[in-house]
Amino acid sequence: MPESHRVSAGGVGLRYHDLGAGRPTLLLHGGGPGCTAWSDFAPVTGALAADRRLILLDLPQFGGSDVPTVTEPVFSYHARHVLAALDELGLSTVDLVCQSLGGSVALRIAALAPERVGRIVLTGSVPVPDPAGPGAAGPSIRDTYFGGDGPSVEKMAELIGTYEWFDRSGVPAETVRRRYEASIRPECRAVATAGAARGAPEDLTPHLPDVAAPALLLWGAHDPFADPAYALHLAAALPRADVHVLARTSHHPQEERPAAYAATVRAFLDTE
Repeated sequence: MPESHRVSAGGVGLRYHDLGAGRPTLLLHGGGPGCTAWSDFAPVTGALAADRRLILLDLPQFGGSDVPTVTEPVFSYHARHVLAALDELGLSTVDLVCQSLGGSVALRIAALAPERVGRIVLTGSVPVPDPAGPGAAGPSIRDTYFGGDGPSVEKMAELIGTYEWFDRSGVPAETVRRRYEASIRPECRAVATAGAARGAPEDLTPHLPDVAAPALLLWGAHDPFADPAYALHLAAALPRADVHVLARTSHHPQEERPAAYAATVRAFLDTE
């Protein structure tokens, strides 16, 4: 893992990694146990940082960032703090590449401050209800992982293999270890299953028409949280969205097929 830095964002300290040079591109991670920007995007940083400056930011309550209690709408809360972090870092406009929770936060940012956002890539994000009904439930997955005898490397391997990768045999031991170690940080563990402390549920349906930025919904074909049909539903609600589906991947295609993911992201972000 590269050297990390900290930025104060609206009174909350956030950890970030800063790689490469070029157009600023912010990477935001998902909301699973132990997720961080580096754990979610490490396999694609080399390809993406070739001609871009990557800022891999840990959201509040995750990774090496502070762990405040969040009671307001969850996506709006994180969006406000990410914008404050961009202010502190002197970044007026960024592209965003985001996983799951991070993608919903990116859409909220784009609606709140359209002038701050260039292009958006989001994967496995569920900012509005699925008309086909809910997929895999994050709260119950967290309850299972943190319940019983508590977190373990074995339970983390099972979680990733079941919900995040299409081919569980390909999950690197280092990914499991990194996620497990992040999940057992005492402050993070304390809020992991405390729904009232993680932020109030939020439906971004009213805000999607305000997202002027071009968006690419880069989806895993076998995502159990929201399948490609949901991605098409979400794209139809956004003013400028396209959908690209990667076969043989689940909720974390950037880790499972990093070369294909990075090539698709670069082609989209570099479009004039």
